[in-house]
This record gives sequence, structure tokens and C-alpha cells, in this order.
Amino acid sequence: MAKTANSPKSFESAIAELESIVQEMETGNITLEQALEHYQRGAGLLRYCQETLQAAEQRVLQLENGALAPLDNPEDRRSPE
Repeated sequence: MAKTANSPKSFESAIAELESIVQEMETGNITLEQALEHYQRGAGLLRYCQETLQAAEQRVLQLENGALAPLDNPEDRRSPE
């Protein structure tokens, strides 16, 4: 995932910017040209977030040797009554 001048600094900053874009577009107080620019930026941010999440998933899979361990379920530890 190559960083460019317009790349967000982090996943969290990308999410925050996406939320801001959505709020601004929902107001309806922007021009068509601004809406198109926002849509284009939002699409890029969405792609960045998806790629970041996919990379994180791959790291987790590597850490778990390709098999995610199930979470401990407290119900499984109870002794039979």
C-alpha cells in the first residue's frame, strides 16, 4: 500500500475524514463539483481503509499460523451439573 501525498496518516484519520465528508455531503449545502470531489476522495479513502483492514487480517493470520484460535467461551469451562 504505497503512501502518496493525499494518503491519510492512519486508518483512524481516514475514518474520521470519511465521516466528515459524509456529514458535509448530507447537508446538501455544497455544489455539484464539490460533491463530485468529495465522492472521489471518499472512494479513495474507502479503498485505503479496505486495504488496511485486509493487511491487518493477513498479519493476524500469519501470527496464528493460518488458523485463528477461537475465543475462550466461559460456558465451556463450567463443570457439568
